[in-house]
Amino acid sequence: VQLVESGGGLVQAGGSLRLSCAASGRMFSNNAMGWFRQAPGKEREFVAAISWRGASTHYADSVKGRFTISRDNAKNLVYLQMNSLKPEDTAVYFCAAGRRAIAGSGPVEYNYWGQGTQVTVSS
Repeated sequence: VQLVESGGGLVQAGGSLRLSCAASGRMFSNNAMGWFRQAPGKEREFVAAISWRGASTHYADSVKGRFTISRDNAKNLVYLQMNSLKPEDTAVYFCAAGRRAIAGSGPVEYNYWGQGTQVTVSS
């Protein structure tokens, strides 16, 4: 399975970005997907997850109400819509494929990772 993120960039505080993750491989539609992020000098942290059919979503408290995760299994794509961005959202954002149909916030629940896309929010 290969995961390729896109959509990162530089945005002012209060702005929006939509990240995309393109997945290869037939297992995509059977597995949960997640987004994580890592800021300089910090550990990778969970952002959001979505179950295999998209019926269940889960968010970190820091992004709840501002970010929305979604997926299109027909196109092998998963999205992260980010609104009301803050400077503290600045990080490299990673897409990850879960080991099972439902996954939570633990990195060990994911076994495939993309290379990441940089998001920078200026104040």
